[in-house]
Amino acid sequence: MSFDDSPQVSQLRRNLLEFMDELIYPHERTYQEQLRDAADRWQPLPIMEELKLKARQRGLWNLFLPASEHGAGLTNLEYAPLCEIMGRSPIAPEAFNCSAPDTGNMEVLARYGTDEQKSQWLTPLLEGTIRSCFAMTEPDVASSDATNIRAHIAREGDSYVITGRKWWISGAGDARCKICILMGMTNPHAPPHQRQSMILIPLDAAGVTIRRTLSVFGYDHAPHGHAEISFENVGVPASNILLGEGRGFEIAQGRLGPGRIHHCMRLIGQAERALEAMCCRVASRVAAGKPLSEQGTIRADIANSRIEIEQARLLVLQAAHLMDTVGNKAARNEIAMIKVVAPSMALRVIDRAIQAHGGAGVCEDFGLAAAWAEARTLRLADGPDEVHREAIAKWELRKSAPSSPSADG
Repeated sequence: MSFDDSPQVSQLRRNLLEFMDELIYPHERTYQEQLRDAADRWQPLPIMEELKLKARQRGLWNLFLPASEHGAGLTNLEYAPLCEIMGRSPIAPEAFNCSAPDTGNMEVLARYGTDEQKSQWLTPLLEGTIRSCFAMTEPDVASSDATNIRAHIAREGDSYVITGRKWWISGAGDARCKICILMGMTNPHAPPHQRQSMILIPLDAAGVTIRRTLSVFGYDHAPHGHAEISFENVGVPASNILLGEGRGFEIAQGRLGPGRIHHCMRLIGQAERALEAMCCRVASRVAAGKPLSEQGTIRADIANSRIEIEQARLLVLQAAHLMDTVGNKAARNEIAMIKVVAPSMALRVIDRAIQAHGGAGVCEDFGLAAAWAEARTLRLADGPDEVHREAIAKWELRKSAPSSPSADG
């Protein structure tokens, strides 16, 4: 596995870093001020639309997709350092049209959608004129086991009728969110992993009701948001089914692998920025007669943070390499490993940075509290740590199982 950037990636990386320095970091405060002063916090902010236009003009757009799917044509390994850079700022991914859940939904539509579905929903998503959401988790069951999902998708003539309740639907609060990909049960009598299907539901369809938006450690993440939605006898054309009945798990595995690794790439960027903030802070503050940077405990925190970031980055790059060379299914164990490692690593690094900042670390002046809250949610999103650890352990046990009874019985 080579760590050298291709000429294309090197140029994109330079352009991306320049864009971040010139436009993203200076406008983070602008974004927050516009959000604070907005008459409706769930409407798009002018600064974000300006950033998106400039990013597209500079060719920094849809970098996560292969060329055949209207993207930059990068492999997962090539995309990793670029996604990491975007992860350094909470507003950057959307500015480059590379934010979740739109990235995963665009991948689903590009790979599994019909020409009609692509024309209606993928094209405006690629252009950044609408946003989307993904409805999988349910409040009434343990959704970490997706076979528990109870939302019902029933065929009635030329339509499907959807009934159920979903929550933690990220992006559904955004006024630009127009389409939902929902996972629900079509056949309760089929084998467990063939009972579920995915279907496209316009958010303005009759029977779709946003019950509330949910906060995350006190943050509502407007104008993006996380919603609880009820679907009450929602009728959509039969042509809205994705790939066919009973193929929900197949689509989910294709969607969640890239989604998980993108989260981990962005988390490395978050951790890097937190470590930089920590180093700047301790160099400028004095306690007990000397700079904090000369305190042994602070130095240990800095060293441990660097070690842990590099370890996580190497594991993410290994997973990306395997996804590119042997496929997402064969790389599922490495994807599970990074999904456990990266959020916990980021939490530790951000927590050390908060501690080094003292009281300033827990307010919003430095963005560390929000970064910590974001990292903590990713120990749950796209599968909790426990599920991934269970999968890794099963794989290890199968590897180590004897192929035949031992001679001493």
